[in-house]
Amino acid sequence: MTTIRKAVFPVAGFGTRFLPATKAMPKELLPIVDKPLIQYAAEEAIAAGIDTLIFVTGRNKRAIEDHFDNNQELETALRAKGKDEQADMVKNLLPAGVECIFVRQPEQLGLGHAVLCAERAVGNEPFAVLLADDFLTHTGNGVTADLVHAYKNTGKTQLSVMKVDGPDISKYGVVSPGTQEGSVAGLVEKPDFQQAPSNLASIGRYVLTPDIFDILRSQPAGAGGEIQLADAINTQAANGRVDAVTLSGQRFDCGSVKGFLQAINHVAAKQGLL
Repeated sequence: MTTIRKAVFPVAGFGTRFLPATKAMPKELLPIVDKPLIQYAAEEAIAAGIDTLIFVTGRNKRAIEDHFDNNQELETALRAKGKDEQADMVKNLLPAGVECIFVRQPEQLGLGHAVLCAERAVGNEPFAVLLADDFLTHTGNGVTADLVHAYKNTGKTQLSVMKVDGPDISKYGVVSPGTQEGSVAGLVEKPDFQQAPSNLASIGRYVLTPDIFDILRSQPAGAGGEIQLADAINTQAANGRVDAVTLSGQRFDCGSVKGFLQAINHVAAKQGLL
């Protein structure tokens, strides 16, 4: 079975809920204590054995590329002041052998469209998708590693899911469970609370098989007039090609100010800063 070596990071969004902070700075670079959201996601992918990071960007996102690029001037200045530890930190944001690829999403037409923009960089192989807005705690090598392991066992698309009880379930793509444990019969994008097929919400980690690209290309616009990734996964699920892995840690919605602050407090407490 093909080893998963590539991960896609859709990072073209405007981050409007954080304005004016995100007017000139990508929301993915907002720090959780001392490290930006996108770096946490990149490190999670690398811990899963991924060595090619594909960032789907938009206007005013050049700072993400700069973050992962070498900064020889800064490194030299730090070493000149005897700050070798900080210089090493700047130099070694990514391990040797990890490659970054940046592709442009010319127009924001939905998460499915963002994934489709990465098709040439991904090629005909399975790949992971990580949404940096979803800050996840974990054990072991992380949530993406759990999905990669599950994919190796079944060869199917894998969704990370968590239980959400009550009306908040309508904020998510919701799994319709299959007949086998862990199988997915369908995925419904943001259903009404009363019509939700389960309390299992799909969150921002996926391992996708490459047939998703053919589905996305021919798929009509869905909710909000956008190309929805959930609709394409629903098509795969109807053919028995999707499984779900329940999140073993915590999720913080860092696309919202409240969730972002909760994530900061969580990390700060773990580091003994509170």
